[in-house]
Amino acid sequence: MDYNYHTHTARCHHATGTPEEYIQNALEHGIRYMGFSEHLPFRFPDGSESDYRVSTEEGKDYCVEICKLKEQYKDKMDLAVGFEMEYYAEYFDEMLQNAREYGAEYLILGQHFVRPENSKPAHYVLVECMLAKELKAYTDAVIAGMETGVFTYVAHPDIFNFTGDSGFYRREMQRLCKAAKKTDTPLEINCLGIREKRNYPANEFWAIAGEEQAPVTIGFDAHAPEVAYDGASLEVAMDMIERYGLHYIGRPTLKPLD
Repeated sequence: MDYNYHTHTARCHHATGTPEEYIQNALEHGIRYMGFSEHLPFRFPDGSESDYRVSTEEGKDYCVEICKLKEQYKDKMDLAVGFEMEYYAEYFDEMLQNAREYGAEYLILGQHFVRPENSKPAHYVLVECMLAKELKAYTDAVIAGMETGVFTYVAHPDIFNFTGDSGFYRREMQRLCKAAKKTDTPLEINCLGIREKRNYPANEFWAIAGEEQAPVTIGFDAHAPEVAYDGASLEVAMDMIERYGLHYIGRPTLKPLD
């Protein structure tokens, strides 16, 4: 695999290392197409900013830093700067405009909360949940995000930690996978989930993705330079592709924001 568009930096407050350290390790392992996708800076109307995002004061600096490295390594790597971003209907236009103004070249959809994280209840999707209405709200948000046409792919689409009715889960994930196929939006097998043994990748989800033949890609979701290439997790991901007969597209085509 010669690509990875899911990479973070220390600016998100839960990753380590400098961008150049990620680039150097990626190059050593044959990555030739790479993107940084930090969590989009955003200040909510109440003045709050989430601590897992890049701060609004650093948004521009982040893009400038990656663009300088893009020029520095242009003979060795095709490097892009982007953001990972939720789809919140009420804030989508503003968030998209912010991404453009900061200088982003692409977006990936990472729905970490069902509703904006400053709302009550927001529902963080990694928390176990058996409520059908919450899974439906998550699915609705991801599908609406895909339908905007601006997201290159969906990061960890199987992240919702649902413990409720299995039949309902299947129907909702079928709906999500059908939408991914219809909108031609790839779904990411997430290597962070593999290496940290999280609730995702979820076997049932990927069985459904195989049945629906939704487009599939892979992302390392690197939060440290040493996993800017993660061979062990990649091996697991490739095994999943074979096991579930997934429609693996390889390197996704970046969707420009201009």
